[in-house]
Amino acid sequence: MTREHLVDMVSQGVVTPTGLISHGRGEAFDYLMGERTIGPAEEAERAAAAMLLEAENPVICVNGNAAALDPKGLIAIAEAVPAKVEVNLFHRTPERMEAVISLLEAEGAKGVLGRVPEERIPGLDHDRALCTREGIWSSDVILVPIEDGDRAEALIAMGKKVISIDINPLSRTSRVATVPICDEISRATANILRFVEELKDDRSARLKILDGFSNRECLRATVDSICGSLKAEFE
Repeated sequence: MTREHLVDMVSQGVVTPTGLISHGRGEAFDYLMGERTIGPAEEAERAAAAMLLEAENPVICVNGNAAALDPKGLIAIAEAVPAKVEVNLFHRTPERMEAVISLLEAEGAKGVLGRVPEERIPGLDHDRALCTREGIWSSDVILVPIEDGDRAEALIAMGKKVISIDINPLSRTSRVATVPICDEISRATANILRFVEELKDDRSARLKILDGFSNRECLRATVDSICGSLKAEFE
């Protein structure tokens, strides 16, 4: 059903054909994780909630695949934190920007940014460098589902804290992110939203979670979990 939905989103101009390749790569890792949220992902989702709540100007960045796969979940997080929503596309045309933003607005998103970018992220020579001053440019924490690794690196180089949702623990995005969430996007957003509600009135808990979180240890535990699942299949 998800695959058919994405194909339909291609015809509507929201997803590009290369986005289908990206999704297929993610599906492969989901199989290796048993199509469930594993322990390290849940810990990262808790840390993501804490980081979003601690941020001064949190932004949720949305591309075509993210908008097609889980617009309601991303919008719910934006409302709960609250955070701004900005659309940012690699294959950018005015028509495609309008298609993605209109989809989000139809799902209830308010004040979606991205139509008129005023800034460029340093170090990038493609259209994902384009961003708004109010949103990505001035953000301190940015949630980037299904992200390009070079842009994640560029955002980190700008001094931002990056929360990624990339089910591949070996990707450049996961390796450079401040908080790498290796989970399927709809499971990830549901868990982040749950933790936002849980931590909203408990700053001491948020600070403790963030103080104890490590990108490297999270990814190491993720790979260990995958290896353990694979070995168990053949014992």
